[in-house]
Amino acid sequence: MPDYDMLVLGSGPGGQKAAIAAAKLGRRVAVVDRPDMVGGVSIHTGTIPSKTLREAVLYLTGLTQRDLYGQSYRLKEDITVADLTARTQHVVGREVDVIRSQLSRNHVSVFAGTGRFVDPHTVALREVTGQERLIGAEHIVIATGTRPARPDSVEFDGRTIMDSDNVLALERVPRSMVIVGAGVIGMEYASMFAALGSKVTVVEKRAAMLDMCDVEVVESLKYHLRDLAVTFRFGETVAAVERHARGALTVLESGKKIPADAVMYSAGRQGLTDDLDLGKAGLSADPRGRIAVDEHYRTEVPHIYAVGDVIGYPALAATSMEQGRAAAYHACGEPVGRMHNLQPIGIYTIPEISFVGRTEDQLTEDRVPFEVGVSRYRELARGQIIGDSHGMLKLLVSPEDRTLLGVHCFGTGATELIHIGQSVMGCGGTVDYLVDAVFNYPTLAESYKVAALDATNKLRQIDHIAD
Repeated sequence: MPDYDMLVLGSGPGGQKAAIAAAKLGRRVAVVDRPDMVGGVSIHTGTIPSKTLREAVLYLTGLTQRDLYGQSYRLKEDITVADLTARTQHVVGREVDVIRSQLSRNHVSVFAGTGRFVDPHTVALREVTGQERLIGAEHIVIATGTRPARPDSVEFDGRTIMDSDNVLALERVPRSMVIVGAGVIGMEYASMFAALGSKVTVVEKRAAMLDMCDVEVVESLKYHLRDLAVTFRFGETVAAVERHARGALTVLESGKKIPADAVMYSAGRQGLTDDLDLGKAGLSADPRGRIAVDEHYRTEVPHIYAVGDVIGYPALAATSMEQGRAAAYHACGEPVGRMHNLQPIGIYTIPEISFVGRTEDQLTEDRVPFEVGVSRYRELARGQIIGDSHGMLKLLVSPEDRTLLGVHCFGTGATELIHIGQSVMGCGGTVDYLVDAVFNYPTLAESYKVAALDATNKLRQIDHIAD
């Protein structure tokens, strides 16, 4: 008889939910993770610290209040790294306590150390003392997460040349910074350091940034970041990064040289599978360390599952949680619904971006007709109250059945507001529901009614002319 019904490698969002879901179904469950990484990358170097850092930046710089109190408004004049990390450390500590408590309450055994496969049902646990012990399990869930990908040609030192994990350990706020990569993580940090007053240059080999987002929203973000003195170098590739006593020199293939106090690489993520000895379990990973799974999150070995960032896209904490729960239910023979296709995306730039459904470009490419309804925060009383005159909400509406095809939001509270549109879309609701609904006043949620009225007025004009 194996030691456990389920053994989970990794305690990040996917691993936590898998372990707790199986435990609630009465199974014997254990989790393996390093003692300093309970909660996974999400808690220690990813989602939670970066979003907490963002809140600290917004609060201390007073950036969001400058429309009300003037462009020179600032809560604290000289913001230090200690000011920023104090809030981050507090939140991370509390979150780790919450996770430990949840695992303990559900009688999940937690082993401190790292695991590697010995055979398809057995994992060798290397404890912090260096001793090894074998743990057998009927089902195993791989939820080891990822680390920042590092180009071999770049000599990282964690201080002058760093990745997104090292950036949280900066000794001081850099006066100037180069960020290589205009993806989600790169743009989140670019906006944070720009808000702190760093002169930021973003280098991206593609012709644009955040290509999964609505074009108008991306243009709005670009405008705001340029207003914070961010420089964009699109269509440029880094040839070399030279470290010098006074900082770093980023050399582009075009011949340009960009001096800066620090360089941060945001070049994607690499699955943490190198030390798992996957071959002994009959498994393999692709060159980016990712493991292939089926619709139930089973690997090619049916009793071994993989969830979270280690399986690739969409690599979000929210989706990882659902994957973990679904994998545990399937392993335990419990019925579970398929994850809904309507997954909201949240990008914590300054201002933040969130969307659900398709973009205008996608609908146009698919030859799907649509009408646009827009609401701008400056038209809302709540927008004036909070000092956000730049935010906007966009609804993409089908003229045929009046359903919502996409919702795109830019500005304060975007990642919260998007769930109203997600709920309406998920229930098959129409734009008419939003027109007839009563929203609290004054709120940002009222933007749905304003945008819905804008869209229905346009649809009415089309019908009037057609008649």
